[in-house]
Amino acid sequence: MTIPASVLDLSPIPDGSDAATALAHSADLAVHAEGLGYHRFWMAEHHNMPGIASAATAVALGFVASKTQKIRIGAGGVMLPNHSPLVIAEQFGTLATLYPDRVDLGLGRAPGSDMATARALRRGMEANDSFPRDVLELITYFEDASDNPRAIHAVPGTGTKVPVWILGSSLYGAQLAAHLGLPYAFASHFAPGALTQALHVYRETYQPSERWPKPHFMLAANVFAAETDEEAWFLRSSAEQAFVNLRTGRPGKLPRPVERFHEIADPAALAMVDQALSVSATGSKRVVRQQLAGLIDMFKPDEIILAGMIHDHDARKRSYGIAAEALAEIAGPAAEAAE
Repeated sequence: MTIPASVLDLSPIPDGSDAATALAHSADLAVHAEGLGYHRFWMAEHHNMPGIASAATAVALGFVASKTQKIRIGAGGVMLPNHSPLVIAEQFGTLATLYPDRVDLGLGRAPGSDMATARALRRGMEANDSFPRDVLELITYFEDASDNPRAIHAVPGTGTKVPVWILGSSLYGAQLAAHLGLPYAFASHFAPGALTQALHVYRETYQPSERWPKPHFMLAANVFAAETDEEAWFLRSSAEQAFVNLRTGRPGKLPRPVERFHEIADPAALAMVDQALSVSATGSKRVVRQQLAGLIDMFKPDEIILAGMIHDHDARKRSYGIAAEALAEIAGPAAEAAE
């Protein structure tokens, strides 16, 4: 592949299925992605959402890791305000102890839920923003015991040095990642509005760190790939319906795809969806190759991570397979030009 490519999985629960099947499909997708050469398999924390099974992200990742051999597994991400830094350090320190050199931890500042659910998770809502302080505290727990001035240590966790990423969809995350010298992943697969500005801020204000002497940026994109353009747009309609349902206060399981969604959808809702999913590659391998190449050329990411909310599990696996072939074909001309 031209750059490291990874999979972002929300463990979608399709209409007509259940959470147990969704988690089994996530593990199967991870095995498939590993065989295709994908670099990372990340899962994301969401709560009170009937269509997403990855709420207990560390537990789900442990299940995925147990079924795979070498692909990196991680959170994309954990919503840190929902938890104490020590608890997350222990969870991901345990994963890193069980699966050495395979675990990543992406941290987000959003609740990953509605505010009522956030209150139920936190049992209190502080008015001040403690996210930067909590990130630093969490990183300290992963350092060697001799480098941790705290009396409290994460066991397991101490000395694992789990790589920490900052996730975001605004300038806040870009500024924090740059200030701390950490890698940065932008949620452009559903909130691309500030992508260009955030990427500029991150790269221009980056302060080198020992582990990350240069800025390291991961672009998130959707991929809906199939044998034909028509089939790919058919598969994409599940994600489009789910997004409309979520934004209109009707979250549910991942809907079954429908024919000609763009002809039957409300124009205002369709405009919202098209903007939210604008960083996407949708179509046959030829079209997906062109669109992914365009995104890579435009934003010049160090890595790319692909989300694919597709109702049918086998179709989702085929989509990632087609995307892997497309990325390999992009890498071919680039490699030849470099020789």
